[in-house]
Amino acid sequence: MPLFDQIFNSTVPGKAASLSRHQKTLLSEALERPRKRMHKFWTGNQLLGRKGSIGCVAVEISQRCNLDCSLCYLSSNANEVPDLPLAEVFLRLDNVVQHFGVGTNVQITGGDPTLRDRSELVPIVRYARKIGLNPALFTNGIKCSRDLLEELSANGLSDVAFHVDLTQDRKGYASEMDLNEIRLEYIERARGLSLLVVFNTSVHTANLDEIPGLTEFFLKNADVVDFASFQLQADTGRGRLGRRNNEISLRSVGEKINEGCQTVLPWDTVLIGHPKCHCYVPVLSVNGKGYGLIDDETLFSEFLNTFSGVRHDRRLPPARIALEYLISSLIHPVWYLKAFKYFLPKLWEIRSDLIQARGKCKKISFFIHNFMDKDQLDPERIQACSFMTLSENGPVSMCAYNANRDKYFPTANQNSPRRSPDGVDPGLNQISFTTEREQSVTILPHE
Repeated sequence: MPLFDQIFNSTVPGKAASLSRHQKTLLSEALERPRKRMHKFWTGNQLLGRKGSIGCVAVEISQRCNLDCSLCYLSSNANEVPDLPLAEVFLRLDNVVQHFGVGTNVQITGGDPTLRDRSELVPIVRYARKIGLNPALFTNGIKCSRDLLEELSANGLSDVAFHVDLTQDRKGYASEMDLNEIRLEYIERARGLSLLVVFNTSVHTANLDEIPGLTEFFLKNADVVDFASFQLQADTGRGRLGRRNNEISLRSVGEKINEGCQTVLPWDTVLIGHPKCHCYVPVLSVNGKGYGLIDDETLFSEFLNTFSGVRHDRRLPPARIALEYLISSLIHPVWYLKAFKYFLPKLWEIRSDLIQARGKCKKISFFIHNFMDKDQLDPERIQACSFMTLSENGPVSMCAYNANRDKYFPTANQNSPRRSPDGVDPGLNQISFTTEREQSVTILPHE
């Protein structure tokens, strides 16, 4: 089976099926949409429209949460909102496939999704995998036991993302370094499972200077931790801290991560969506230091142009994923030479650390997300959004959705309205389609 035509819809990691003609058509149409809406940002190093039609899509299965973070994006009445019915969750997952195509990364989130009954949470993950999505569980970890992770992993869960930081006001923890005790506990819960492990950290004034130490912690634990995301303070939802000050920015947080890596990372090589929204860099962790893996924008653009259609299962270890690309290179043998010429000098540059680490190295990615304040939404950034949520009537930019949550959930015991509030929809045209369960759905245009 060609690697370009695979769909990983089985609960068994690495087991693939062939894309149907219908799935190929949907995916082709989905990839075309970001190419049009990205405009000047659809450059050679842009992932959207190549490796996927969107960075990720959130499907919120519960608004309830067992914490009250000082930077919470939820509605003021979130804990009074009834859980989304299971049938509606399945419908929204179907809609993710219809609009963004198979292989899309979908966040099973909330609130905290682990507050949902386990007899419903497991089928949600299993269904997402069955229809060709990469389901990720986003949780604060309090109710996310090893036993639950094992069951979810066996049913097709791709990622688990733990949110741990000072904004949660966990008793007995006065610093981010203190909270590493909890992070280590969560790392052990996920160890050995076929899961991509993520840690989310909200950045604000009180923990900005602790980012280098956190970076060192993630590098040290890169044998389990695959992805560390830092999310900048934003005035939205029921959060109490308000707007961040000028010292917190994509640049300043990137510099703090550089400090923790003891190197200068190439933050501008890979582009995901609008450049003011994200910074992303894959890193090689060697001897306690972090070295950027991709720093040649031209070469990376050529790589995307050649291998954008290659599909790999996120649940597989990095070495196995690298093997998939080596196999794909059989029809593009020039890339063996390009890879040799690119990586050999890199290995020579870090030879001292490789020797001290006895050749041991691990891959980890660092990501910075710049959420917008609720009253400072930038239309250009919303148009180029790479992180959306699936509302009742279609995809919505997450920043715009967070800014209008009280309109989606206006009163307790009342479901969200059938139409989006003014200013939320990202200019989608009306699209009618049929879901996997043969239910007619219409995404309504903004009025």
